[in-house]
Amino acid sequence: MASESTPRRQRNIQVGQVVSRAGNKTIVVEVTRRVQHPFYKRYVNRRKKFHAHDEQNQCQVGDRVRIAESRPLSSLKRWRLVEILRRATAQIAEEAKPDRPEAGQ
Repeated sequence: MASESTPRRQRNIQVGQVVSRAGNKTIVVEVTRRVQHPFYKRYVNRRKKFHAHDEQNQCQVGDRVRIAESRPLSSLKRWRLVEILRRATAQIAEEAKPDRPEAGQ
């Protein structure tokens, strides 16, 4: 066998927003792209969701991330997290507690 190595093809890379943490070490990333409609020639947004592997569980919902194609990790996961481009703003909304006790107590 020849010692020549075949060059590896470039892996597909996508940038999107985390819309869900689907489980332990799994995130769901929504990638939005603009395409021109074939007949009307108007630009429309197309969205697709990818399940990606997050080894350190470091992503939160709302983060802007870069993901890359990888080998199949489960029945749905074919992508892995490369980096977090922008963190989501911390919007911790506490539930409004009533000032007075409920009636009848």
